[in-house]
Amino acid sequence: MTPAMHRFLYILFLFAFLSASAQQMPERREVRKGNRSYHKGDYQKAVERYTQALTYAPGSFEGTYNLGSALCKAEMFDKAEQTMARAAADTLRTDEERAQAFYNLGNAQFLQKKYKEALESYRRSLLLDPADMEAKYNYAYTKKLLDENENQNSENNNNQQQEQEQDKNQQEQSRDNNQEQQDNNEEERDGQQDPSESDQNDKNNNEGQEQPVPAGISEQEQQQMLDAIQAQEDKTQEKLKEKQGVIVRGGKNW
Repeated sequence: MTPAMHRFLYILFLFAFLSASAQQMPERREVRKGNRSYHKGDYQKAVERYTQALTYAPGSFEGTYNLGSALCKAEMFDKAEQTMARAAADTLRTDEERAQAFYNLGNAQFLQKKYKEALESYRRSLLLDPADMEAKYNYAYTKKLLDENENQNSENNNNQQQEQEQDKNQQEQSRDNNQEQQDNNEEERDGQQDPSESDQNDKNNNEGQEQPVPAGISEQEQQQMLDAIQAQEDKTQEKLKEKQGVIVRGGKNW
């Protein structure tokens, strides 16, 4: 067999081997396609490729990790968190790989404002890779935000409590004022004279006083009216004397 024939058979064998490998590892093919889309900035397409890769190899750390990263870039933070959590839980991977997974998990949680969860993810990343400066920075920054939020919430609670106390005091003051006003009104009513009593007093006070003279009456008519009033009063006095002088002895005296 000639050398040219040997070379041809070798190339044919190599091509067959690569083709068989590609058919046996479709997950790798889809991951590579996903990587190309990711670097081009086509994150939605990358998500599709990585998702397809995981249908061939559901336990693939690379496929899971890359899918989580693409989901985060596509701003699907909730799905990114779930996916990256699976990658971080893969205890068969190296500490460095899991540290990166926890770091990205923290980023996905932070972008959803899940600061407590993000802080814990950064902490676990640092436990696996204490030298990671980016994880240290994110941990410190997240902790600062949590402390500020806690202080703000505490201040808001204090303000709310003060407002409630003020409202309570105002309500009590309002009740006291209403009660005081009610007491004052009762005192005023007690001190006011009964209208009937007032009319009677006015009547008594007016007795013996000269009555006003109606307009348009002459002096002669006025004198005649006075004489008539005086005569009526004399008759009334006589009747009163007669009545007062009656003595009843068991029967009629008439």
